[in-house]
Amino acid sequence: MNDGYETYDGDGYDADADDADGPARANGAPEPERTFAALPPARGRAFASSWWGRAWLKALEETALDGAQLKKGRGLAREGRVGAVSVRPGRVTAVVRDRDASSHRGDVLLQELGEADWERFLDVAASRSGHVAALLDREMPPHLVEDAAAAGVELLPGIGDLDPRCSCEAWDHCPHTTALCYQVARLLDQDPFVLLLLRGRGERGLLDELQLRIAARATGRGPSEPDTDADGGDAVVDPGHGVRADEAFAARDILPPLPPPPPLPEEPGPVPSLDTETAPEPGVDAAVLELLAADGAARARRMLADALAPDHARQPLPTGLTPQQDAVRLLADTRPERWTAARLAAASGRQRAELDAAVRAWRYGGAAGLAVLDEEWTPDPQVLAGARSRLADAWEESERPRMRCTGNRWTATEDRVQLRYGRDGRWWPFREEDGRWVPAGPADDDPAAALDGVSGTA
Repeated sequence: MNDGYETYDGDGYDADADDADGPARANGAPEPERTFAALPPARGRAFASSWWGRAWLKALEETALDGAQLKKGRGLAREGRVGAVSVRPGRVTAVVRDRDASSHRGDVLLQELGEADWERFLDVAASRSGHVAALLDREMPPHLVEDAAAAGVELLPGIGDLDPRCSCEAWDHCPHTTALCYQVARLLDQDPFVLLLLRGRGERGLLDELQLRIAARATGRGPSEPDTDADGGDAVVDPGHGVRADEAFAARDILPPLPPPPPLPEEPGPVPSLDTETAPEPGVDAAVLELLAADGAARARRMLADALAPDHARQPLPTGLTPQQDAVRLLADTRPERWTAARLAAASGRQRAELDAAVRAWRYGGAAGLAVLDEEWTPDPQVLAGARSRLADAWEESERPRMRCTGNRWTATEDRVQLRYGRDGRWWPFREEDGRWVPAGPADDDPAAALDGVSGTA
């Protein structure tokens, strides 16, 4: 056979003249060609660990007729005898060095997908946010391949799809094209876009087209529909139609960048006064509305501060508050007028002394501090053993207070102080006041630091 190849005794070679520029995209520009540096020897490891890399090798091994050639090719690939690998639509190429120091150019051809196939594939990929997210993470999700196959698009090669061409003029897969295929499996493990480029689309162009489809779904139009209304004028996008959060997150690397976050104001914005000449509607309390507006401004600033914090992504999601807990929060954060405070106190379901302790707990630790005040629980044996160990290590033996343990509470009766172990693993200090245990400070990871400066009062 003669496909214009020669036998080479060096590592250089010239691309075929008929495909030197690569196939053209729909807009006339050639698809990119990617070149991967030669990989080191692969001794002692599998050529493919991903399911799509193994599928590529399955297509090779079930196509090749000569098992001895496969074995020789695997050996060449394991020894690192495959040179730089060039990948472009429909073809992958490399020079493979034999053990006798001769070199041969090997090519493996894979049929490109047609335009109609790509349209169906892009529609499938854009239909699920998880598909796009997986591709951006260099993963080939099985559901994407299955959904594409259901739409009539076969991404992975099957038996007979890998067409070998080699300058050694073998008519079947020879050791050189086999070695090349094993090396491509390693590349596919690292980046499934190699397969998509072989099928005809480069990564950047593919992501650009996915971006168009995702944006079109957000506005309710098809990817090629003009941004006009029925009368030919500028389209008016329904302001109530948004983008699902999971879809926006999945497309975060291909959509235009978001504007920078707003700066954190020094204090919450001022609340407009509702004391006007017009009387409020019956049943509407202007003072309560002002209180809620002030609370909303304070909470908005606090949420922005949390979002701008460096470790925001690692913080647990806030839990919802019950009406009783929210009444305590409002009392602690807003310091309302007496009449409004009395209504909030009644809504909290607590007596006056209990309410004072709850407000103090909220100011020291928010919802977590309030939970430690209200809950008594018994840690499981493993957690309890860890808590006891931390207590033992917190002080020198001669300075350690004598404490009695009940559930999650350690009480030093003589000093009239108490440590409560929270479900978050922190220690909360309490002291005795008028026969009640009340919060005495913020929590700390160190039990000794939590109790520092806390003493009981008569």
